[in-house]
Amino acid sequence: MSKKVKTRKQTTAKTKGLITLCVMCVLTIALGVLSVCGIDRIGQDGLYKMLPWVPTNAANWPASISLGLDLRGGVFVEYSAARPEDTDDKMFDYLITSTMDIMRNRLTEQGFTEANVTKLGGDGIRVEIPDVTDPNAVLELIGTPAKLEFRAPDGTVLTGANIKRAYPTTESQGNTLGQEYVVAFELDSEGTRIFSEMTQKAIGQKIGIYLDDQKIMDPTVNSAITRGEGIITGGFDAESANALAIQIQSGALPLTLTQQKVDTISATLGVDALQTSLTAAAIGILLVMLIMIVRYRLSGVVASWALVLYIIILFWFVAMLPGFQLTLPGIAGVILGIGMAVDANVVIFERFGEELALGRYTKAAARMGFKNAFSAILDANVTTLIAAIVLMIFGTGSVRGFANMLALSVVCSMFTAIVISRILLMNMINVIPNKPELFSAKAMKKEAQ
Repeated sequence: MSKKVKTRKQTTAKTKGLITLCVMCVLTIALGVLSVCGIDRIGQDGLYKMLPWVPTNAANWPASISLGLDLRGGVFVEYSAARPEDTDDKMFDYLITSTMDIMRNRLTEQGFTEANVTKLGGDGIRVEIPDVTDPNAVLELIGTPAKLEFRAPDGTVLTGANIKRAYPTTESQGNTLGQEYVVAFELDSEGTRIFSEMTQKAIGQKIGIYLDDQKIMDPTVNSAITRGEGIITGGFDAESANALAIQIQSGALPLTLTQQKVDTISATLGVDALQTSLTAAAIGILLVMLIMIVRYRLSGVVASWALVLYIIILFWFVAMLPGFQLTLPGIAGVILGIGMAVDANVVIFERFGEELALGRYTKAAARMGFKNAFSAILDANVTTLIAAIVLMIFGTGSVRGFANMLALSVVCSMFTAIVISRILLMNMINVIPNKPELFSAKAMKKEAQ
């Protein structure tokens, strides 16, 4: 290959590299400014059409990031549930889940859409309501039952207070071998008497089931129900049967709850904790960037650049994905993710430096560095991701918040370390092709031409 052709190719690669780096720089600055200053509601409708799962306030970045109770302030209550006699583990878990769903529905109906209801251990429930300062308000909201009524054609009414429990189950479909989903319910002694009289008079007629005066179903009475137990059929699937059971049960909680702990976190304390955490994180990140630049030179600049994009991408996902809250344990998960992102870059650039020390061309050394480091990075991140998933499944409360943020951090750190760092480094090498000593202290004084 002639020197002229080689120079032309280098010039073309240098131009493309420079353009790519400029575009990445503009993109980073734009995303950084939007992250700090926020996004106006202009163009918000278009965002929702493209990404329908995005929360309705996601365009109010960064205010759209949901803060946990420890950062926002509010009230939390912890309950323990009494296990009914002759209830197996599967049924008790269902009753716990139903109780939590009813609590969520009641809080949502009262306007507390950001309330969080989670399970604690095997028999505990934790209710968190942000921006509430009166613990009694929480107890009142949770204790206010929905108005459930069974209305017969003759005007007889059975209220939800007489329903002991309702749950989905299956029964055989006549002479066939198939099973169909039904909703079973049990009544107390007073409810048994009322329902017996009601159904005896309404055989062949419909009984309306109303929740807060809204009809949710009107099944036909096939026979008198005198034993205080009945089933409702109607072509249900598993989901619809469970939904109806929860609606019927909403007149009263399925389990007896004992209040174990009530506490209030002031908004001022939450803001102070957030500011302190963010200040500490910012100082740590800047020190890490400085050390990376001093140790790895231009490769350190690449690592720092990728780290900035990692932080921006991570918090955009936190704002856009439903179910993510930023808590103090969550911030710890983010910082741990930052450490893993830096660690991945350290592994890559150490391998890169080793290849340069062997006298390879800069671009070839970079390719080998990423290739040799990939398995180590993948193993470390996958094992951490497995641990995070286990904590997400079995953890509760703050442990689950930490696990959620850690899992998201691991995914984002792998993307930035393997994809973004590679794009930045390869294009920076194209712009400065024959200066290996600028990328690593391990490089040979002169690169073989």
